[in-house]
Amino acid sequence: MTEDELESIREQKRDELLGDEDGTDDSGAESESAPNEPIHVESVEHFSTVTTDYDVVLVDFYADWCGPCKMLEPTVQALAQKTDAAVAKVDIDQHQGLASQYGVRGVPTLLLFADGEQVEQVVGVQDEATLTQLVERYA
Repeated sequence: MTEDELESIREQKRDELLGDEDGTDDSGAESESAPNEPIHVESVEHFSTVTTDYDVVLVDFYADWCGPCKMLEPTVQALAQKTDAAVAKVDIDQHQGLASQYGVRGVPTLLLFADGEQVEQVVGVQDEATLTQLVERYA
């Protein structure tokens, strides 16, 4: 092998390695591209993963029997589609421990996480503009 060929291989390997580092950064970029649909939390571990995998996460603690929660549903759906934040939904009847852990005493309660940390809590039905402003404050 010539010195030029060896140098070419070294460059290619260097690019691959830097590409892997970029891949790690891409996983951070993936956190910015949140799903367009609300994520239904299935477990404590899933909740932890969702709140740390995305830069900004709006979590809707709700109950199926809750009238105001049903009123808020279209707003939560719209936020998932229109904002860069991930939107998660936690059924308090299925996940009483999570609700208790985060001090949820009434539904709907919305928690906002930024970089894995809870930064806001809002109780009750909110309009889309208010919630959009809240999300954009941390986006």
